[in-house]
Amino acid sequence: MTERLPTIGILYPGFSAEDDFPRFEKLLGDAVALPVQHTLMNEDAHRLDALLDWGRPETLADGAAALQPRGLDAVMWACTSGSFAYGWDGAHEQAETLAASAGVPASSTSLAFVHALRALGIDRVAVAATYPADVAALFTAFLEAAGIEVVRTTSHDIFTAAEVGTLSAQRLADIAIAGDSPTAQGVLLPDTAFHTAGYVGELELRLGKVVLTANQVTVWEALRLVGASVDHKCLGALRTS
Repeated sequence: MTERLPTIGILYPGFSAEDDFPRFEKLLGDAVALPVQHTLMNEDAHRLDALLDWGRPETLADGAAALQPRGLDAVMWACTSGSFAYGWDGAHEQAETLAASAGVPASSTSLAFVHALRALGIDRVAVAATYPADVAALFTAFLEAAGIEVVRTTSHDIFTAAEVGTLSAQRLADIAIAGDSPTAQGVLLPDTAFHTAGYVGELELRLGKVVLTANQVTVWEALRLVGASVDHKCLGALRTS
């Protein structure tokens, strides 16, 4: 009989870079299952009211319920902006509500960023965001509420997740490099709409420091939720955390 893999449901709003998660499955050696469930996105807009709408508790509960036949061990809300938009306390409440409705441990990409930084002992970062400036500022405020110093925040005024999903690996590198700061211990690329599976190690080599991307930290957090090993090359510096 084939042993059942630990299964972490990935709740993903709309369509942009959801194909990163099956890629990560392969890069992890098929050690876990990361089934993706698309959640309701009434409007694809990096604007506060839309972000709050993406992360409504009933929307996340419906997504988790759709994945229940897979036999979930945990669930991740794979949306940075749809979690940090709720603020530090609100993001925790969002994850706790999701865990209660799903009946399994739950977290979100925003919380995963903070947990990853703490695991690495990093407290000074640069944020290289694709978002408009006002949304990037919300992520900066979220990190600062967690005790993380943000020494630089850059934004690229991309209004939709769908557009971010079309960006090339070269654009990914350009945004990361442009967003770096000499005083930052690490560079954060916060949008789960950005394809980053398979590129983390290369980015860290080019910048000479830790790089954390949204889909990378989501997968790392997923592994932690089920007690699976994080010692995988695709996770970059997080493989030893």
